[in-house]
Amino acid sequence: MSFINSFYIKYLEKFDDIPFKVKFQNNEEYVIGEGTPQFEITVKNEISKTELLKSTSIALGEAYMRGDIEIQGDLFQVLNLFLSQMDKFTTDAKSLKNLIFTSSSPKNQKSEVQSHYDIGNNFYSLWLDDTMTYSCGYFKSDNDSLHDAQINKINHSLKKLNLKEGMSLLDIGCGWGSLLIEAAKKYKVHGLGITLSEEQFKKCNERIKEEKLENLLEVKLMDYRDLIKSGRGFDRVISIGMLEHVGRENYELFIKNVDGVLKPEGVFLLHYISALKEYPGDPWIKKYVFKGGVIPSLREIINICGDYKFYVIDVESLRRHYVKTLLCWRDNYNKNIDKISKMFNQEFIRMWELYLSSCAATFNNGIIDLHQILITKGLNNNIPMTRDYLY
Repeated sequence: MSFINSFYIKYLEKFDDIPFKVKFQNNEEYVIGEGTPQFEITVKNEISKTELLKSTSIALGEAYMRGDIEIQGDLFQVLNLFLSQMDKFTTDAKSLKNLIFTSSSPKNQKSEVQSHYDIGNNFYSLWLDDTMTYSCGYFKSDNDSLHDAQINKINHSLKKLNLKEGMSLLDIGCGWGSLLIEAAKKYKVHGLGITLSEEQFKKCNERIKEEKLENLLEVKLMDYRDLIKSGRGFDRVISIGMLEHVGRENYELFIKNVDGVLKPEGVFLLHYISALKEYPGDPWIKKYVFKGGVIPSLREIINICGDYKFYVIDVESLRRHYVKTLLCWRDNYNKNIDKISKMFNQEFIRMWELYLSSCAATFNNGIIDLHQILITKGLNNNIPMTRDYLY
């Protein structure tokens, strides 16, 4: 065994819960763990030992992006096995502090949001469904398509708000506007959507005009921190997939701004990727996909709600729905790989599939979760007493 290969083997031996085979460029082969290998990795070019010791996820993620390692078989299936041992990953928080702990200033957070969502509407339209919904779907049956699941999710979320005609609705992080448009068409509510993404703002406005809903809906380029000073008030507030961009030190500021615009007895639905415990996040994801992104734990958000007399009346996990959603996105992505290849280089193409597959695997393993928390501002004795209206 060569000196370099012996380092890799020793490093990988801690991931021995599930047996797998490692092949090197000199044709040496080794099995990590005991039993029949469940997957196979080929190391085509040397991976920096220093980088591996600094961050497992960045070193292996970048090696995959460059094509220095190849995986035999389905990428999701392999990651689903390997990432079940993610708690054994190496992360040198001190040397990575500037990556892991980024500034939460409005200017920097706007830049971080735009780095992901302003890649281009044409890109996202190739692998999202036609509603352009970039969040977890809701699969009522095994036969539901991605489109069905996203429509289901929108309607499921709106039902939770118990909307009535003429109510006002605020959507914090409104994306490309699908939920607001459905709310206006179905419930005749007056809605405001806010986003930091120029591309989403542009597309959302186009869709509102196409649907002839200008009398009911508006969208603004606005930071959530500016809600209180806006002087607006809303009967209902919803936020889907936005809290992950706020940053741990700003969770209370976020809730404070919701409190500042939500009317007494108002209803708030908070939908976000969550975790069992508080941790700063994966370095590779923060470097390449969601800059500055942090996953809140369920308990820390509920804890803050109590300080604002926000009553938690329903909590639902959609974790397994997100696994299916991500795999649908990945399938669409791979079906359109020829078109995507004309937009981006090979590193980006491999990076984005790795992102979709690894997220599906981490949800499947319970490393991360997805929760919808239904909240009332103070007591609300007028909403239905049972959950029948939700289902």
